[in-house]
Amino acid sequence: MFKKLFIIGLISAFIQVNPAFAAIQNEDKNMTRADICKKNYKELFNGEALQKTGSDPEFMAILQKNIFGEVFEIGNLNYKTREMLTVAALATMQTLPQLKAHINAALNVGVTPVELREAIYQCAPFIGYPKTLNAISILNEVLNEKGIKTPLEDTTTVSEENRHQKGFEIQNPLYGDEIKNLLKDLPEDMGTEAARLLTEVCFGDFYTRSGLDLKTRELLTISILMANGKIDTLKSHIKGNLKAGNTRETITAAIIQVLPYTGFPDGIAALKAAKEVFNK
Repeated sequence: MFKKLFIIGLISAFIQVNPAFAAIQNEDKNMTRADICKKNYKELFNGEALQKTGSDPEFMAILQKNIFGEVFEIGNLNYKTREMLTVAALATMQTLPQLKAHINAALNVGVTPVELREAIYQCAPFIGYPKTLNAISILNEVLNEKGIKTPLEDTTTVSEENRHQKGFEIQNPLYGDEIKNLLKDLPEDMGTEAARLLTEVCFGDFYTRSGLDLKTRELLTISILMANGKIDTLKSHIKGNLKAGNTRETITAAIIQVLPYTGFPDGIAALKAAKEVFNK
């Protein structure tokens, strides 16, 4: 009797800390990953998964069951967060056909056009302007197809006069003088100029924009750096995520969400980086 009650208690505790698992259990105790895949795919794309159509249905079945039947059930991220992470990763990797599909999915699950635009703008300091422009072009294409007028509303919150100060106010609590110290002693004080650019552009021009809060921007940066394979910089931003208020569980779930798009080597490297930061 005691053993039975103990097992029930363990199951109850697991359900409490894993809402996705609890939802599946309440909906249907016998759901397979294919069932879960179809449920999630319907929510995201308003379509049917695992249809055995197209030029390579075997590969698509593996992909869909893995991403939508397994990865989407790991961690406590909602659809909106998962899709913004995916959009940021695909924009970074410049996989534009897939980016277009997931921009549509993001809109389907409630991500606003402004939130999507800001998720793509967030990529610019980390991937450069040309790639970001490509992603913006795909976003505007989707929005225009849906009858949404572009350009979207201006979400700038800084001026030429205060962008440095406002950027510093975000950067300093998260990262201190890390980059300024790293770049000091370069010829003709150009390291100081580069550090100033980081403060004014990355944090002043982009992080200060309305439309996304700081926690979301930092979480998206994890996706961007992971998709770029920038593990050393990723470690710094995992620390920044913790300071911004994201939990270890949320950070880990975000990395796993991006893993199918980057592949296992970059995914495992990112998880190792997170574990290293957490343990410190």
